Amino acid sequence: MTSPLLLAVGAPTWDTILKVAKIPPAPAKVLAEACVETAGGTASNGARAMARLGGAVEYWGRVGEDETGRRIVAALAAAGLDVQHVRRVAGGRSTLSTILVQADGERLVVPYYDGALDADPDWLPVTTIGRFAAALVDTRWPAGAAQVLDAARARGVRTVLDADTTPAEILADLAPRASHVVFAQPALIAFAGSEDIDAGLLAMARKLSGFIGVTVGAQGFRWIEDGSVRHVPAPQVEAVDTLGAGDTFHGAFTLGLAESMSVEQAARFACAAAALKCTRFGGVDGSPTRDEVRRFLAGA
Repeated sequence: MTSPLLLAVGAPTWDTILKVAKIPPAPAKVLAEACVETAGGTASNGARAMARLGGAVEYWGRVGEDETGRRIVAALAAAGLDVQHVRRVAGGRSTLSTILVQADGERLVVPYYDGALDADPDWLPVTTIGRFAAALVDTRWPAGAAQVLDAARARGVRTVLDADTTPAEILADLAPRASHVVFAQPALIAFAGSEDIDAGLLAMARKLSGFIGVTVGAQGFRWIEDGSVRHVPAPQVEAVDTLGAGDTFHGAFTLGLAESMSVEQAARFACAAAALKCTRFGGVDGSPTRDEVRRFLAGA
């Protein structure tokens, strides 16, 4: 099967991932057991997951004209992404992130986004958006996300907004522009103002006209269909590193939709991909191949 052409748009980072026995609850010095340096970022992680699963993916974003930016672009290209539309911004500093991952797989993420990194999206080649079967967009570069989502809607291109934790006004602006909004659980709780996940989903469905779903970690994926909440459970695995699991889900889900899977099929596919990622240290470097997901689902 020929893979559909996919687009991912966002703010890439350079991640230093440190494995520790436990994230300290108070200021302390902790020795790391392992260290990985790699390209990261919400949509770029999703893009790398899609490429690992066999997708043909273009990535649009911007980095600083610095050594970190060079490393980010090189890593994304090495992961199989088309990076011809990653802009190197003179005078801006590329985004850095330090992540602690403890023994049970939970993590602490500390990113730094340089406010001097030019946010102007007018250089984006949005007139070509009709080439893509689907686009995955994150919230870390709101101006770029808005421009891509609007262009995609005008051309009837399916879009998945990775609605991660971000200021409420950004989500309020971007969510109505997307055909599919997939929240991270903390973001849905904060945005909907309810600890009840199903109530939050239903509240969002009353405000937004498109598809609404939420990733709920080890419990899988929940979404609204025909006015009711549907659920696909996540396969149970022994988690080593949950970093990048949500991004892997979003990438796999976008790929599934582009391949004309039903929502339920795409959700099961994405839950399996995210679960497999959790069994490997190193963030999205541990995302699975298509064959690995296929074998995993066959044995489930």
